[in-house]
Amino acid sequence: MIYEVAELYIRPESHTAFQAGVAEAVPLFRGAKGCVSMRLDRDIETPDTYHLVIGWETLENHTVDFRGSEDFHAWRALVGDHFARPPKVEHFATVVDGF
Repeated sequence: MIYEVAELYIRPESHTAFQAGVAEAVPLFRGAKGCVSMRLDRDIETPDTYHLVIGWETLENHTVDFRGSEDFHAWRALVGDHFARPPKVEHFATVVDGF
């Protein structure tokens, strides 16, 4: 499994609407091929920054299957207007599973 970590920078006046858009998008991720988990975390020290963390069975489930789907466009329609700048997206694999 890999984890997509998207660092999202949100306009200060958009937090409530952005969080509502992410909540509305949960079914899009739940139904996506290879998606096994999804959460949104807000940075305590920098409150305009969020991390969207999504577990995928494979990298291609995100980069090909989801990004090439209508659900990706629906996701961006729900939250894209709230971005202060483009998201930073990286992929991670767990190398030590402590506990």
